[in-house]
Amino acid sequence: MAGNDLGSLLGGLLGGSGQGGSGGAGGILGSLLGALAGGQTAQGAQSGAAGAGGAAAGAAGSPLGGLLDLLTRSGLLDQAQSWIGTGENKSVSGAQIAQALPDDTLRKVAEDAGVSTDEAADRIAQSLPQAVDKLTPDGSLPQGDSLEDIIRQQKL
Repeated sequence: MAGNDLGSLLGGLLGGSGQGGSGGAGGILGSLLGALAGGQTAQGAQSGAAGAGGAAAGAAGSPLGGLLDLLTRSGLLDQAQSWIGTGENKSVSGAQIAQALPDDTLRKVAEDAGVSTDEAADRIAQSLPQAVDKLTPDGSLPQGDSLEDIIRQQKL
């Protein structure tokens, strides 16, 4: 599935019509996952992100594991765990996201969305907690071959 399709799914997940475009919340997250996999298709991003560190995040094989491991290694463990857990989601700032992500990844996401790197980091910070929360309704990382599969399994 192409990144725009993943962006549309994530946009629907976040409850906004038109959010799947490259500048919307879903598009930003779809672009982020694609950039983490070196610009491959979104499905490739899922397996690439999971392979990059899913096991370290306690979610071997999970498409979200690699991204959450990246955030955890950057000192955002409490925030990431709160998004997965069933309690209140802790916020994260754009500056924290910018620090956690590789510079080239953030530049690619910003370029795809047509915004500055600061704006891209802020948009990720606003939408990522909600997206992870909705993808983990039972308080644990779901298993699946791709993020698209997980979204469909959760009937989101």
